[in-house]
Amino acid sequence: MTTQYHRIEDPEVRELAAYAEMIRSDYPADESDPWRDSPFGWIKTRPSRQVGAIAEKLVAAWCAAKGFDVVRTGDSEADRVIEGYRFEIKFSTLWKSGVYKFQQIRDQDYDYLFALGVSPYNAHAWVLPKSILLQKVIGHMGQHTGSSARDTAWLSFTIGNEHEWMRPYGGNLATVRNILSRLGTNPHI
Repeated sequence: MTTQYHRIEDPEVRELAAYAEMIRSDYPADESDPWRDSPFGWIKTRPSRQVGAIAEKLVAAWCAAKGFDVVRTGDSEADRVIEGYRFEIKFSTLWKSGVYKFQQIRDQDYDYLFALGVSPYNAHAWVLPKSILLQKVIGHMGQHTGSSARDTAWLSFTIGNEHEWMRPYGGNLATVRNILSRLGTNPHI
């Protein structure tokens, strides 16, 4: 047996793994899977708890690369402080049905929600003020018990058919970069 099986201690399991490897080529990867060669495809294989942390790191790295000051909040009410503003970060990959679903949106201590959606070869983003979320999402788009839910909400839409009220707040990364630049540094910090 080759060294690729060194983690398998049981010789019978090693042998079975070798057979599995031999027949693997009989079952090629799904060529129609749009995520197969995507630079974001690996994220879909991670548990949801890790996906949130990955999204936070992606947003922080992108913002820092654009020259924005980014730090952790130090509490669980928001994910990052960007230019002195508290941000909750939500992430969605494009669902097979063609929608983004940003989930677990709560009324917590943040100024803006940074919604990052990725499809196999594109990304979309919005910087949504919490005041708008309170008017349109939180308490209006309930996640667990329908529209009457008050504890968590979700924001679901198809690209190009996002809610009209979202349009001034992004759509692509360049627009979000401009929005963040216009915010400037929070004068209240």
